[in-house]
Amino acid sequence: MSSPGYQPGVRQQPAVVCSIALLWMLMGLAIPASSAQNSNGGNRIVTVEASSTASAVTLGGTVVAYKQVTLTAQISGRIDLLAGTEGDKFKKDDILVAIDDSQLLAKRREVQSQIAVAQSQIGNARVQYDREIWSPQDRSISRSGGMGMPGMFDQMFTQPFAQSFLPGSYGGNRVVDERANLYARGTQLSQAQAQLGAAQSQLEQIDAQLRDTRSFAPFDGVIIRKIVEKGDTVQPGQPLVEYADLTYLQVQVNVPVRLMGALSTGMQVPVRIDVGNLRVDARVAQIFPTADALRHTVIVKFDLPVGVPGGPGMYAEVMLPDDSATMQDVPVIPDSAVLWRGSLPAVYAATPDNGTELRLIRLGDYVSGNQVAVLSGLKVGDRIYAIPPLGSAPEWSQSPR
Repeated sequence: MSSPGYQPGVRQQPAVVCSIALLWMLMGLAIPASSAQNSNGGNRIVTVEASSTASAVTLGGTVVAYKQVTLTAQISGRIDLLAGTEGDKFKKDDILVAIDDSQLLAKRREVQSQIAVAQSQIGNARVQYDREIWSPQDRSISRSGGMGMPGMFDQMFTQPFAQSFLPGSYGGNRVVDERANLYARGTQLSQAQAQLGAAQSQLEQIDAQLRDTRSFAPFDGVIIRKIVEKGDTVQPGQPLVEYADLTYLQVQVNVPVRLMGALSTGMQVPVRIDVGNLRVDARVAQIFPTADALRHTVIVKFDLPVGVPGGPGMYAEVMLPDDSATMQDVPVIPDSAVLWRGSLPAVYAATPDNGTELRLIRLGDYVSGNQVAVLSGLKVGDRIYAIPPLGSAPEWSQSPR
């Protein structure tokens, strides 16, 4: 993958280039070899080579972040904290947005009190249940008054006399009463435990709501759009901020179906970024499996080199090969060899006597990030300077004006 940092050429219309070239010839402005001697003897001379390329189709796309999320509100409330604004950087798990949680904290304290009460009831019910197991209490004694004489009289005379007419052994009703008392104590214990479980469930629900009052950074990145302000009241599902990792950028393009046959994951294609007219090579990162039913296009994402200027939402152009076009051999040269005067491109060619000659050329499409096709002015086998000699033609520059 090529490194960014160079200025690309601009494609010219044939009629315009030919007219300008003819004008220069008629005016006698061709630079002689003697006036364009190599002042930097160490400049590298390269031979123009041929490249088999098909016609390229230029498609417009949009720069997107490799990872981008929109954080939304999970509960209703008032924005209590907004950690930053557009462009501010954050680490993973940093708090970006916080919603006021005072009401939830008050409700949590209330539930904690209910849990304490339920735990006390469980302790008391367990003690009563254990006492009923190891030391059953006769309710008839508890209903007696004074010294317990009515109860004692009932135990000594009334109950034995009544039980003599009932089937079973003596004291059968006492066993039934003890079992009923034990069951009642067990029911009280179960109810207290159920109340504790319900209070603990409410506490877990409140804790989950408290976590929802905080929006955390899912990864290292920056805020690219702030949608709310501190003090705003939000509802569940309302967007808060857009957050992205700008370390890695991609170009997303809707590619016509007819061009998909020439694309495969991992291949390199030339891309022009709308920042300083920068040209780089991008890698095909993802090809969506389905096409749009209305536009008959497929979404394709291309990885840009790390450090490319720009950000999400910017315009970019991707040059894709067209399989339906006939392959042809064209001369290609490094774009660093191209000089510009206005919109007119030229290169320095090396003459047989080791001199230099300025040649006007007409550029085609970029074959790669730093290799451009030449439609006229050069042929395969010509020798040119990869970097033009310094001071040979001050009015020419290596950047298009």
